[in-house]
Amino acid sequence: MPGAGRREMQEKQLLNRTADKEQRPLPGRSSHVGNLSQPEKKLQEAICVLLVELCERFTFFGIVCNMILFCTVKLGYRNYQAAIVNMCFVGTSMLSPVLVGWLAECLVGRIKLVCICLFLHFLGTALLPVVAFPFEDIYIDRRHILHTLTKRDQKIIFYFALLTASLGIGGIRAIICPLSAYNLEDCGPKELLSFFNWFYWLINLNSAVVFVSISYIQQSVARNLGFLIPFVSVLMAMITIHMVRGEMIYKPKTGSSLLTTFGVIASALKTYYMRYRYFSGGVTNWLDHAKENYGGPYSETQVESTKSLARLFPLFAFQILYRTCIMQIPSGYYLQTMNSNLHFSGFVLPVAAMNVISIVPLLILVPILECINSYLFSSKDAGHSPTIYIVVGQLSAALSVMVAGFSEIHRKHFPQVEQMLSEEVLLVSSMPCFHLAPQYILFGVAEALVTPSCSLLSFWLVPERIRGISMHFLTLFNGAGCFVGAFFVQTAHAGTQGNWFPHLLHEGKLERFFFFLASLMMVNALGFWTIAHRY
Repeated sequence: MPGAGRREMQEKQLLNRTADKEQRPLPGRSSHVGNLSQPEKKLQEAICVLLVELCERFTFFGIVCNMILFCTVKLGYRNYQAAIVNMCFVGTSMLSPVLVGWLAECLVGRIKLVCICLFLHFLGTALLPVVAFPFEDIYIDRRHILHTLTKRDQKIIFYFALLTASLGIGGIRAIICPLSAYNLEDCGPKELLSFFNWFYWLINLNSAVVFVSISYIQQSVARNLGFLIPFVSVLMAMITIHMVRGEMIYKPKTGSSLLTTFGVIASALKTYYMRYRYFSGGVTNWLDHAKENYGGPYSETQVESTKSLARLFPLFAFQILYRTCIMQIPSGYYLQTMNSNLHFSGFVLPVAAMNVISIVPLLILVPILECINSYLFSSKDAGHSPTIYIVVGQLSAALSVMVAGFSEIHRKHFPQVEQMLSEEVLLVSSMPCFHLAPQYILFGVAEALVTPSCSLLSFWLVPERIRGISMHFLTLFNGAGCFVGAFFVQTAHAGTQGNWFPHLLHEGKLERFFFFLASLMMVNALGFWTIAHRY
């Protein structure tokens, strides 16, 4: 304990020294930098944080966009295995900010942890090109080629690279780019929804660039060296962080933490089940058992904050299945596109470029939604608009997966043709890939409606001191949705002996898997509609 206190004191002193240095103009810089007004300084910090966020997302989407093609062609994975790896990487990248945020609060200083996470991110993105490097194409002389990695070694390095990169992503998202760094404390619900709309608009615009450019390079130009682009992107993020490190090491307000929230819940449950007979008459909410007034170890403020957060748990829970369906874009939908005809006017489209079709509706809808929000928030019925968006978005997601099932039946009616992907000849359906556009468009509409609205409710409906914790819980449930999707794929493949998630799509019944998800998603949307009045 003395060592932990000493380390915390040193960390505070270091942060104070950093802040003092930032207030003085550095040599070689103009003197007006240190005399920026408060609004100008906040704007500069927000732009810098947003730039790092975009660089990190550029790296993330660069890794994800063609992972299934890389796993199936380069590593020899079956389709379901590649889909599971992809979903687990996305899920781990979502959960790691929560883990890193907890480590920064309790065990390791924020500055140290940033350096560790940047190193892990750098290491992961540097190891991915090693796995993809074409050793077999480099000859030492006419008789010998450069030593190649075995499949086992490639897989070990690949998994290690994905793990380190996802943990590094956690540090950047949790410490450098949390939503709290954008100074949203004084914003009302209208301004918050506008912020979330344009925030996700920028992120999706960034991902559209990645899906078009990087996916083409990885698939057609330099299939084995495409992972070098995420490596270059993380270098850009590191340079940006180094240039403005004082503004990016965000220090959250004290007063609540994940441990406190979990502690309140655990203490209340323990007291409720052990001594419920004595307290059943005087407690209006089961979490009140954790209060000091009722023999618990936590103050009234901490318990009341946890109660406001617990009110959002049903909202979070209904996001799990929604996120499971959204994860079909880089898994089930990707496989459908990969097994369709990608030729268009003599040009072979990148598989991941079809994801842009799901992004276009979001880019178009955001300005329209801004106009609708201006009207809704000026009327008396403003409070119901975010839940309406979520219900409609979840129904759109259910419809998308249902359309994907019918598209799969339609795709198998076309004769098969040979198609070259990453210098491998695959037997695919002759159906043009654009026939799959409706299911992508419906998912794009769903994302435009659901994600900003859920972020608004998670941020606005809790006290200011625990808004960061609330966003952590939303991230936890979204990450859980990715792992549930991986579980569904594994269960469907094992339970049907590969029929519902086949390696050769024309020999299986992938449409049944889609219809199963669509039915679950429809029930999920109706279930949320029944509780939407709470928010």
